[in-house]
Parts: sequence; structure tokens; C-alpha cells
Amino acid sequence: MTHVVAEPCYECKHTDCVVVCPVECFHEGPKMLYIHPEQCIDCEACVPECPEEAIFHEDHLPADWVPFRDLNATMARQTPPLAGTTDRTPHGGGSP
Repeated sequence: MTHVVAEPCYECKHTDCVVVCPVECFHEGPKMLYIHPEQCIDCEACVPECPEEAIFHEDHLPADWVPFRDLNATMARQTPPLAGTTDRTPHGGGSP
């Protein structure tokens, strides 16, 4: 089992979740972050830290966002790991 970054993260890329991850399972793509399913230990530390509320356990993904499970798995294998935290939002700030 793993956690999944879903649609609310698209074009936001806040990294509050990344800094609390004990296993550095987050990967950075061009438009959003992804969780590597084989690296995630389901500690849930990232869930309350996400300002977009975009992180879900794979068994609790809203129906419309189920495709993000496979997207995270695929993209995490193709993108570099991300450690630490910086504001990477394209609009240069946090949520309004």
C-alpha cells in the first residue's frame, strides 16, 4: 500500500510534505510531485502537511482521481527524488 499525490497538486508543487517524509519518496515532475510506491512506508506524515490536501492513501482516492495511482508509480520512476523544502509554486506563493 502507498500514498498518492492527486490532482490538487497539479501546477502547485508545494513541498511542505517533502520535508517531513522520513524516506524521501517524493519525486518532482514538471507540473507536480509524485510519491514512489515502492519507497513510501505509509507513515502518513505528509498528509496533514499538504496545503492543497492532495495526498491520499491509494485505497481512499476519490473515484475521479484513481488514475493518479498509476501516474504516481510511472512518473516517480522517471523523475528525480526530491528532498527538503522550497516554494516551487509557479505563481510564487502559497495558497490564498
